[in-house]
Amino acid sequence: MSGEQPRLTTDGSRRSLKESAIKAALFGCAALSILVTGGIILTLGIDAIEFFTRVSPVDFFTGTEWSPVIKPYSYGVLPLILNTLLVTVLSALIALPVGLAAAIYLSEYASERMRSIIKPGLEILAGIPTVVYGYFALVYITPFIDDYLFQVSTFNALSASIMVGVMIIPMVSSISEDALSAVPDELRQGGYGMGATKFQVSTGVVVPAAVSGIFSSFILGISRAIGETMIVVVAAGQSAKMIYPGNIDEVVVSSIETMTVAMVKLVTGEISADATQYKAMFAIGLTLFAMTFALNLASNLIEMRYREEYK
Repeated sequence: MSGEQPRLTTDGSRRSLKESAIKAALFGCAALSILVTGGIILTLGIDAIEFFTRVSPVDFFTGTEWSPVIKPYSYGVLPLILNTLLVTVLSALIALPVGLAAAIYLSEYASERMRSIIKPGLEILAGIPTVVYGYFALVYITPFIDDYLFQVSTFNALSASIMVGVMIIPMVSSISEDALSAVPDELRQGGYGMGATKFQVSTGVVVPAAVSGIFSSFILGISRAIGETMIVVVAAGQSAKMIYPGNIDEVVVSSIETMTVAMVKLVTGEISADATQYKAMFAIGLTLFAMTFALNLASNLIEMRYREEYK
């Protein structure tokens, strides 16, 4: 027995060292992600502050004209924000109900065989490059709408929004399905015991029980749509339009310019690194970062507020 004690002690020390190394590696990865995020914020902030020393923040956030290249220069970001929100809202009208319906089907109705077919299909949608979505919107969606529904411009908000909605469907459906699958079967059985149908149990019991995860998927999908670049660059156009209650229908079928499109135009233009136009790109980026950060923060708050814990 006395000969076994040193070996056990050695094994325990090795295990402790291995766990400490794994813990240190995981901490390093977490710290690296925080440092990268902090570096991005710092980079955006320094140049954005320099931009705001040249252009008033009030003029930037409330101005209704965006013309950083053609004189007279105007740096009102409000049309870009509204154009971005327009694409986001239209894409959400497509992605949120379709994604939730797909999640309910996969969680409550689909057989294992159907799940093995539909799940990979959704994953394929998530893996398609966004520039391909943009090209598809420009070459196929826009001509279809123009030929069979109503007249639209070659570059328009509607086609781009449709493809952005299709792009974020896998995100919404995947996160929503995880939330629905986490609901205990006891709740479903209780609903069936009360005489409810499968549809009533799915929509009246399971969905309300998973509402925090579902809302989180909605907000994360919306934040993904806000930051989308290539689809709107290819299909939406490059014309910043101010949106009013009376011209939304006209803007939807015409060319628009979102915040990401404006950033691409500025970074690819022949502009010096010290020019106000170049610094404007960082101000837009910081504004976009603040919007997506606010959405992600709201997602976490909603999840904590409405989270259901089961034992």
